[in-house]
Amino acid sequence: MGGSGGERDEGWRVMGRRTVRGAVVAAVLCALAGFGAGPGAGPEAVAAPDAYAYDFAEDAQVVEGAASTTDAVRLEPGGTYRSTLPVNGRLYYRLALDATSNAYVSATAVPRQGTTVSSSDGVKVSVQDADARSCSYDSTRFGASRSPHPVAAWASRTTDGETTACQDAGTYYVVVDRIDSAGSSSDDWDLELTYVSEPGLVNEAATVAPESPGSGDSASPAPLTGDAVPRAGGAGFATATPVGQGVWQDDITPGRTLFYRVPVDWGQQLHAVAELGSSSGGEGFLGNVLVMSLYNPARGYVDDEGLGYNGSQTSAALDPLPPVEYANRFGVGDRMQGMRFAGSYYLVVHLAEQMTERFGAGPYGLTLRVQVTGTAQDAPAYLGQSVPRDTFAVTEEEREAAGGWTSGGVAGGTRADESDAGSGGGDDAVMRVVAVSGIGAGSLLMLGLGLWTVVARRRSARA
Repeated sequence: MGGSGGERDEGWRVMGRRTVRGAVVAAVLCALAGFGAGPGAGPEAVAAPDAYAYDFAEDAQVVEGAASTTDAVRLEPGGTYRSTLPVNGRLYYRLALDATSNAYVSATAVPRQGTTVSSSDGVKVSVQDADARSCSYDSTRFGASRSPHPVAAWASRTTDGETTACQDAGTYYVVVDRIDSAGSSSDDWDLELTYVSEPGLVNEAATVAPESPGSGDSASPAPLTGDAVPRAGGAGFATATPVGQGVWQDDITPGRTLFYRVPVDWGQQLHAVAELGSSSGGEGFLGNVLVMSLYNPARGYVDDEGLGYNGSQTSAALDPLPPVEYANRFGVGDRMQGMRFAGSYYLVVHLAEQMTERFGAGPYGLTLRVQVTGTAQDAPAYLGQSVPRDTFAVTEEEREAAGGWTSGGVAGGTRADESDAGSGGGDDAVMRVVAVSGIGAGSLLMLGLGLWTVVARRRSARA
């Protein structure tokens, strides 16, 4: 990057003798170096975002949780909301539900950087009717790593069960509790809420769950051993990076949480292994230093697996999960009930802050080995569409974005270092620079056309 500035200077001195292609190349290099970015451009303007920051959904609506049901703000199906969870706080939000749809509300608690947490701290979510009867509840805690990171819990009102509670149309309330222990931080936590609506079925479904996995054909297959393909994880549920079947590689620093999403269709089974690479320094042992958590398409907690670290490479795999089936919701435990619908499942990987003290600031190599087995089956006969649409389905766009193994054995498509022979030489080189830089296509096009026009006018004037 340091050489880009010199190329820029030379480019502007000899612009009169350059071709149009040269002008575009100079413009691209200029943009990459941060020149011409307008007033105030500099290191601050192009600095990378905080590695510990959580990416909230861009369209999240800011709402204030109420201290009483009387003042609770209404959440809409398909909505994403941003709020604040105070210390020892309890917040109320309101739902207006019909008598046929299933409603799922998830709350992601995001402690701010520098916050102190204990293993028992976390967040609890419940849905209650107008008479304070609980429809369901769930809680998620930070666990033995005692490292602050985003954790999510969900609750629901379902109409397809055998119980008679919470079946009527009417007003319901989402209750979000912050679970605090003595000595925890007094800082507020950020909160992201999502509300997903699942339609009822045309015909009643069987209310008996299939057998639990763990033996025979349900056991996890041998982990994949192919070449790893770089794929940077996202910093939130909304920006989770799509990955399919394959071996994926990333870097992770202590305190950071990475988000990936895996499309899993009806009848399919997800298997995942996380591997933390060896380090060149440090000594001793840290328990549960890396945690891989699995959340379903409604951001409901399914399972997690932690691993300890002594400086040598180590791995952890999720226990065998059941294939995705509608009837799983009638089973027992998070691992069974969570695998109740198709869609994008989230793999969330967190590396504890304590790694810095014992083994250094990193970054550390992270490898994910993801497998999706089984043949996709038809979806249940729903009465309508979920809100948001296709939440509980796997679309072709999601499959393409996730990549995965191709006939050539390469995950995610073409290798990044594939030869350029016969591909257009300099023009393709420019496009690769543009793609890697992340410059918006529209901005680059306008810049290129503008320079093209300037060069053409100069040539015309000289003629």
